[in-house]
Amino acid sequence: MQDQRLRSLPDDIATRTLPVNDLNMHIHEAGDRSNPLILFLHGFPELAYSWRKVILPVAHMGYHVVAPDQRGFGRTTMTQCSGDQIRYEDDWRSFHVQSLVRDILALAFALGHRTVAAVVGHDLGSIVAAQCALIRPDVFHSVVMMSAPFPGPPSLPFDIDATSPPPPPITIFSPLIQNQLAGLNKPLKYYMTYFAGPDANHDLLNAPEGLHQFLRAYFHTKSADWSGNNPHPLLSVEVSEMAKLPCYYMMPLHSTMPQAVAPYTPSSQEVAYNRWLPDSELAVYTAEYQRTGFQGGLNWYRSWHPEVQRELALFAERRIDVPAMFLSGEKDWGVFQHPGAMEKMKQRACSRMDDEDVVVIEGAGHWVQQEQPEMVVHHIRRFLHKVRVISSFYRVTDRPDSGISTRLHRIRERLSVLTRANLTVFNAFLS
Repeated sequence: MQDQRLRSLPDDIATRTLPVNDLNMHIHEAGDRSNPLILFLHGFPELAYSWRKVILPVAHMGYHVVAPDQRGFGRTTMTQCSGDQIRYEDDWRSFHVQSLVRDILALAFALGHRTVAAVVGHDLGSIVAAQCALIRPDVFHSVVMMSAPFPGPPSLPFDIDATSPPPPPITIFSPLIQNQLAGLNKPLKYYMTYFAGPDANHDLLNAPEGLHQFLRAYFHTKSADWSGNNPHPLLSVEVSEMAKLPCYYMMPLHSTMPQAVAPYTPSSQEVAYNRWLPDSELAVYTAEYQRTGFQGGLNWYRSWHPEVQRELALFAERRIDVPAMFLSGEKDWGVFQHPGAMEKMKQRACSRMDDEDVVVIEGAGHWVQQEQPEMVVHHIRRFLHKVRVISSFYRVTDRPDSGISTRLHRIRERLSVLTRANLTVFNAFLS
């Protein structure tokens, strides 16, 4: 009998499993396999299924489109893991960021592609997509980050005074900040430290209201449907600022995540009117997480701890030098949960991110590709068209026999900042 996930997928999206590193990686796939490759990387608690509304439209643009269940999620299994469910006690070192990037690189090669036209990531997948473009720009030729800005790799102390070494940076994971949050009049804790802990998997699977209702409340509170989402930039990591984050980021100190979001569970009428995630589609997530548990995805949060992230200082001062776009919903607090990240991404971390490619989509919250898929597809189409025009111009001017002058070589260096109107003129010129 066909399972729930396959029944709710469009007919032209195929699924299969490939050996990738130490994984049997399950993918959703559409488009001619000889076309340029685009990879879609999901976040938490999501699946390859989260891209069901954008895979075909992007494939119809002339791409081979693939969305994997990433390490620890869905139908992707680890060859060295016994049983369907990953446990907190299991070795989680393979969930380090470098390992996640290696998975995506190996997936591209397993699919028969040496280059990727674009890697597109949402939520935690956005961070992996950014690292792919940072570490292997020779393979990943453009990047689209969604909901989670990339502030760049960790920095290293520079030109220091040997007599007064710099203090360790204070982050939201620092014991000082956690103690200050716990000491507020309304004591709080940060969701990432909770998700990285030993109790989260059990709490999520055993929500008092049931797994399906918990997921409904969680997806609802992070969407544009919940009136409590009015995101805005935070000034610092001071607890007075961080306490302004909503309940699914700054949780009551003694609450589980199901308890934190339960008061905002949508009514039966609201659920009936929901068109972006009807119960039949939410049932796919419920069935998958009931089968696998959440620990595989939660291990990603363990790898985001500063002590682990410090390894990425190997890439300190390096920037993403391929064309980059950032896209989010206007009601998405994820854009601002790390103060200053958006500014760092635009000003320093990405050298080829045009102003028009920092996109905020109305009527969407955190789950932007599910809430407003048509607008997401529209902006991806526009961005990929621009990247193709720029790439074509580079190829023309790089030909030894092209006769293009030095002046045109200089023009191409400025091409990334041209307006869409100018790009249309250049596209006509190149054709």
